[in-house]
Amino acid sequence: MKNTLFSAEWKAIFKNKKLLIPLIAIMFIPVLYSGMFLWAFWDPYDRLADLPVAVINMDEGAEFEGEQLQLGDDLVDKLLENDQFTFDIVDEKQGYRDLEKQKYYLLIEIPNQFSKNATTLLDEKPQKLELNYIPNESFNFLSAQIGETAVEKIKSAVAKEVSATYAETMFDKVKEMADGFEQASDGAHALNEGALELSSGSDRLYENLNQLASKSLEFNQGMSQVQAGIEELAKGTNELANGLGQLVNGHEQIVQGAQAANDGATQLTSGAKSLAEGLQQTEGSTEKLVTGTGQIKAGADQLTSKLGEFQSGAGQVAEGANALHDGILQMKSQLAGIDEKLSALPIPDEMKLALGNQLKAELEAGIEKLAAGSASVADGTKQLEASAGELQAGAGTIANKLAEVNAGQKQLTSGLSQLTVGSNELVAGVSKLEDGQSQLTEGILVFDQKLREANAGAGKLTTGASQLAGGIDTLADGSNQLSDGSRQLADGSSELAKGTKKLVDGTNEIDEKLSEAANQSSSVHADEQTYDMIGEPVKVENKGINHVPNYGTGFAPYFLSLGLFVGALLITIVFPLREPASQPKNGFAWFFGKFGVIAIVGIIQSLLSVAIMLFGLQMEVESIPLFIITTIATSLSFIALIQFLVTLFADPGRFIAIIILILQLTTSAGTFPLELIPAGLQPFNAMLPMTYSVQAYKAVISSGDFSYMWKNISILSAYLIVFIGLTIGYFQFKFKRQFGYKVSE
Repeated sequence: MKNTLFSAEWKAIFKNKKLLIPLIAIMFIPVLYSGMFLWAFWDPYDRLADLPVAVINMDEGAEFEGEQLQLGDDLVDKLLENDQFTFDIVDEKQGYRDLEKQKYYLLIEIPNQFSKNATTLLDEKPQKLELNYIPNESFNFLSAQIGETAVEKIKSAVAKEVSATYAETMFDKVKEMADGFEQASDGAHALNEGALELSSGSDRLYENLNQLASKSLEFNQGMSQVQAGIEELAKGTNELANGLGQLVNGHEQIVQGAQAANDGATQLTSGAKSLAEGLQQTEGSTEKLVTGTGQIKAGADQLTSKLGEFQSGAGQVAEGANALHDGILQMKSQLAGIDEKLSALPIPDEMKLALGNQLKAELEAGIEKLAAGSASVADGTKQLEASAGELQAGAGTIANKLAEVNAGQKQLTSGLSQLTVGSNELVAGVSKLEDGQSQLTEGILVFDQKLREANAGAGKLTTGASQLAGGIDTLADGSNQLSDGSRQLADGSSELAKGTKKLVDGTNEIDEKLSEAANQSSSVHADEQTYDMIGEPVKVENKGINHVPNYGTGFAPYFLSLGLFVGALLITIVFPLREPASQPKNGFAWFFGKFGVIAIVGIIQSLLSVAIMLFGLQMEVESIPLFIITTIATSLSFIALIQFLVTLFADPGRFIAIIILILQLTTSAGTFPLELIPAGLQPFNAMLPMTYSVQAYKAVISSGDFSYMWKNISILSAYLIVFIGLTIGYFQFKFKRQFGYKVSE
């Protein structure tokens, strides 16, 4: 064979347009997957200005330190200056309506207390500033997440402005405090002068206190007598209050019982009325039931009579069927006379014999069928006659039982009439009981009200007596203390003079310290930079490594791997992987003919994808040659895996490849980190080739860690070699079974 199987496969492809055109189209599948997906998601944050966001400003403003504060309007102005989103200022009704209609992806609401809450920092319970963020997550979940990040930035900006405002106010207060220290220093000087006057007045106080001590002794003796009488009064009022309290508790149970009895009487009246109405309805229904039962009994009697007639007719039918059967048997015995009648005919004997045999055969067959049918009719009419007798007996029994039921129903109707009369009398009696119980309850409630008023008065009397006794006790104690204190005051007046001297010294020191504090506080200076520092004391800088410029670059390893795997899978749909274009020399030639074709298609797919990434989407990579090598290695490893599965199992192999694709999409860590997927799926990460293609792409596109790239490419190469070897083994086995005998010949 001059032409190899590889060239034969290509000739077969170019001769068959139905194979060539789909194969060319499949070369662009990875481009459609990787190129279109990455183009669509290349840099969505660059187009946030097209995302419509509704803003509702309901802030009513507030007054702070004599100035009007309009934080809501300030925030709206800053949002309109920001081109991060398309902010539309709308009213509350329109905003929520358009959010539901999916005109807006999210809504920012500034409450009416927004500015007022900013003025409550120094209140006992300061209120935080609130911004309401309402996303329509069903419209688009990712837009809600993006909006949440934006709202966090807005919150930080508002917090910075509010903190700066607070800082400015605080430093203004420090300046006011300096003025206050100066005023306090002047006051301390005046206090010192007052202390000197206090020292001279303490002498006059000593003389007056001696006279107070003598008079307080007489007052103390009179208070002892008053205290004894008040204690007796408090004891009696306390006993009166306790007794009335017990009486109120007992009577409260009576009130509850009366109310419960009243409710029960009401329910009893309602139930009695319902019973009477139900009995009247039942009485009417029972009369209809008696009438219906009588009609059923008449029908049963008539059925019994008709069944007797039916039984008689069935007997006559049975006799006729027996007669018919006998006649058919007699007809069968007369068939012998046909030969005699045919002998008289002027025809040849052979024709007579043939015609006679034919007539007798046909007549005998018909007579046999008539005989069988007439016998069946006779048997059936006998059974019908017996059944008619049983039905007649049963119908008679039903008629007798219906007569008994009808008699019982009439007795029930009579009893229901009497019960209806009794229920009407019960309703009248229960109504009287309800009226009497209502009057009793009203009287008990009036008595309970008056009793509670008496108990309240006794309580007030007890409280007053207790307060009076306590006041007298306090007054007696006070008189004793007054007597003792007056003497102590007289003795301490000499110490007061010494203390006033110390007070003078202390006020001098206070005057000096307040002057010093005023000087220090007045030295505090603040400006806009100070306020900005307090408003935003921490600044965060993102200093990441291996920078990824946009979403498209970040997702490229994932979508490139996905596109190449799908492209490899679709090749097996249009290109036959089992049947050779011509007879192969051996299993290896058979494999090379198939793998050579799909490998070239896979390489073309890789180069098209690389071209779209580099020149169409302008994606930047660390090394273009290594990027091309990584793409080709990924494509060939996927092709080898899928060729083995489809060659070995055909369509079930494609199904297995799809299952592998699904597992790779969920476990390759191309989107979320491996640690964030369920623990049950994580072991598949190390088993499947897309894991290593994604890691190799990340290294060659973003990190520049080429040693890590070669490590992953070597693992992909191992997949390639293993599945090529398995597929060659299959073709060797298949060749020996399918073509081995031809080679031996």
